[in-house]
Amino acid sequence: MPVATPEQYAQMLDAAQKGGYAYPAINITSLTTANGALKAFAEAKSDGIIQVSTGGGQFASGTAVGDAAFGAIVLAEAVHTLAEKYDILVALHTDHCHPEKVDSFLRPLLDASRKRIAGGKGPLFQSHMFDGSVVDLDENMKISAELLKECVELNIILEIEAGCVGGEEDGHDTSGLPAEKLYTTPEDMMQVYETLSPIGRFMFAATFGNVHGSYKPGSVKLKPTILRDGQKVVTDKYGPEAEMDLVFHGGSGTSPEDLQETLDYGVVKMNIDTDTQYAFSRPIVTHMCENIEGMLKIDGEVGNKKCYDPRSYLKKAEQSLCDRMKQACDELRSSGNSIYSS
Repeated sequence: MPVATPEQYAQMLDAAQKGGYAYPAINITSLTTANGALKAFAEAKSDGIIQVSTGGGQFASGTAVGDAAFGAIVLAEAVHTLAEKYDILVALHTDHCHPEKVDSFLRPLLDASRKRIAGGKGPLFQSHMFDGSVVDLDENMKISAELLKECVELNIILEIEAGCVGGEEDGHDTSGLPAEKLYTTPEDMMQVYETLSPIGRFMFAATFGNVHGSYKPGSVKLKPTILRDGQKVVTDKYGPEAEMDLVFHGGSGTSPEDLQETLDYGVVKMNIDTDTQYAFSRPIVTHMCENIEGMLKIDGEVGNKKCYDPRSYLKKAEQSLCDRMKQACDELRSSGNSIYSS
């Protein structure tokens, strides 16, 4: 099945909202990570979201090019082709884009979708994230509203963030922020809804103490009820149909119980990166340790080509990432819930 159409993506989000589950959204950086994600969703019989960060796009473009938007386009076009071999739906998304990178990353990707649509195809990405959490909420909403208008014209959904996810990811470090910045208020959630809902559909990364990275149990103080209380303020005023599509950032390392509580409050997408990075890297380390003499040419020896052929360890990495993604599908209750029918 090709990548989901905008209409199918909307149906995916509606089904998750109604069914009380969420889609794992995995950051990819290569064909190997993309293939691991697609395999996982297919084996779990789950639809899913594949996303590219600015750093991931820059990496994918190669060290000689270093162009985040170009690399994201390369990965997205590859997923459009690879997805045709699978019987589930996937949507393509871009992760955190801060205000200073809108013109160099987000707008070139919107232009790529514009050209695709003009050629009779669907948009390249089905959704994008603008992360305005680094500016005050009024400025955040001003930029978000402008971008959402552009996205609506292309049948693309915009994800925004109010509040701030802690920790560090892709060079963006918020670890020094005051604790209160990690929690979105009900007033913030109302302002987001009233600003953006008249324009078009959006997803909302409201924050409730979540942190990028992986931490020992007890280190991160999540307050999922913040999502419940914020949704209630909005739905009390505008009715149950005003319930927003929420996104859980920094989900790696979170207990299944905390993950599943957020599903009751409207979370339909959970980003997963740190845990899948580890899952991908761990079997490579094992391979290197177990085959060190074959990997290296030591004391005049020639090594073992079967050991240092990158395919020998990248296959293991792909499978390990696949297994971790299937776990995420199970924990988020998306397993067995694909809306795709051939």
